[in-house]
Amino acid sequence: MARPRSETATGWIQAAPATAYVGFLVAAPLVILVAYSLWTQTYVSIDRTLTFANYAEAFTDPLVRHLLLRSVLIAAAVTLATVALAYPIAYFIAVKARRKTLWLLLITIPFWSSYLLRVFAWKLILGFNGVMNSAFLALGVIEEPLTFLLYNEFAVVLTLAHAWAPFAILPIFVSLQKIDPSLLEAATDLGSGPWEAFCRVTLPLTTPGIIAACLIIFIPTVGDYVTPSLVGGSDGKMIANLIQVQFGAANDWPLGATLSLLSMLVVGFVAIVFVLTANGLGRRIR
Repeated sequence: MARPRSETATGWIQAAPATAYVGFLVAAPLVILVAYSLWTQTYVSIDRTLTFANYAEAFTDPLVRHLLLRSVLIAAAVTLATVALAYPIAYFIAVKARRKTLWLLLITIPFWSSYLLRVFAWKLILGFNGVMNSAFLALGVIEEPLTFLLYNEFAVVLTLAHAWAPFAILPIFVSLQKIDPSLLEAATDLGSGPWEAFCRVTLPLTTPGIIAACLIIFIPTVGDYVTPSLVGGSDGKMIANLIQVQFGAANDWPLGATLSLLSMLVVGFVAIVFVLTANGLGRRIR
């Protein structure tokens, strides 16, 4: 049965503010990026003649390919490490802990300080004369400070994993909370041990939380440029650092817009492949 025109018009009117808001904050910036990517920078001015020269330069530049690959690999390492560490914590809070609210409050403590302060804290910890090297020297574990702790991919992964840990714990905790205890009791009654019940009941049912945690971490991590700038050094630079240079010191906004769109396409492709693969594995486990 068709809806009355008045109801349809009312629905459009109610949706108009939200649609305009989303369009202004999401669609408009994307349109501007696409437009800039089709222009070229000529010294101090922009030539608005439509061209795909920026895309050709981005696809043929080995530095762009290298930084894109490094960014995806670092983001994947951060995601894997964070989720692997977050799952036991979320499981403990959801299943074992008595004061869940207190534990959740403790998880949010890192957000009480600035993100930059946390990055600088890791810089002090991992530095040549930092806390870790000083402790190892005092204990006699090493004879001279370790140089591989800072200004490389390891420092970037460690810092980002610490920064994004709460974002992995919370969705996994929510998915664990939704599991019906009677399912685990039924698995036990059918002869399943604790590990088998976890693998055949708990883990498959928490797949949505794991996928959500992976996407929440992977997508913004690829575009992070603050952490690689502070603790990554030359070996830890990512594609976002090159984009920041194009919009800043190089003053080449069209190429920066092209690199931004290219990064979005790569992240979107990887995210879609991951979701499809994770859903397929989840069905097989069940």
